[in-house]
Amino acid sequence: MLMDRDAFFTSLWNQYIRVTPQANDIQTLLSTRGECLVNDHVAFRTFDLKGYDLATVSNILASIGYKAFDSYTFPNKMLRANAYSVPGDPRAPKIFFSELIRSELDDESRSIINEIIAPLEGKLTLADLTGSYPFAKPTASQYEKLADISEYAGWLSTMGYQANHFTVSVNSLRTLGSIEEVIELLIEQNYRLNKVGGYIKGTPKDLLIQASTIADGIHFEFSDGLASDVPSCFYEFAYRFNDSDGQLFQGFIPNNANAIFESTDRQS
Repeated sequence: MLMDRDAFFTSLWNQYIRVTPQANDIQTLLSTRGECLVNDHVAFRTFDLKGYDLATVSNILASIGYKAFDSYTFPNKMLRANAYSVPGDPRAPKIFFSELIRSELDDESRSIINEIIAPLEGKLTLADLTGSYPFAKPTASQYEKLADISEYAGWLSTMGYQANHFTVSVNSLRTLGSIEEVIELLIEQNYRLNKVGGYIKGTPKDLLIQASTIADGIHFEFSDGLASDVPSCFYEFAYRFNDSDGQLFQGFIPNNANAIFESTDRQS
């Protein structure tokens, strides 16, 4: 089924708030202040499996006008990523899409992932990104093993394909003048925030500063009959600065993203 960009993002949001009720609540909180929220970007995760990798992603996102404009690596998390935008349309949300490099995992983790991805066939589709769990469920012990090696892999093994976060453009807010004010409001409302490297990731010199909540939890039943809450998705906030040409910076900062990834880590 063909899907245009607006329908894609509407479907993404509807799936996202089903597993991330905090995002809907925060949007309502900001809306009651008179804000009309602008989405800076969304993010997705995948394995580096042919038909489901970044090369495939680039092709399917092209169907709704997106083109990769930058790439990043995260050696300590065994990840790589692309950033996508719609050329000529700065209002379109950017997309950050990462993939796990399986060859960098230990043998046991690769074996678990191979079991999980065994049902996959064909190729990832645009519709899959709006909420699809095509994997074989892991056992509880397999999940814990994966998450111990890579929280990213653990998350993907239970959550599948969906946006793991939407991002409020702080630049577009009218009643909150800075990301510091956003953080203060969220803390007042008792939202848990990602403290890795501090509440604010990045500096004005980086041209991008970000903050995020900690992921909500969702009930998950493992293949061995055990069940527990696992991290679902989170909400992010980004403020962009002008570059030396006076243009608003559009890219991403690996150090910031490295910390933002941890918003879906299991919480002790």
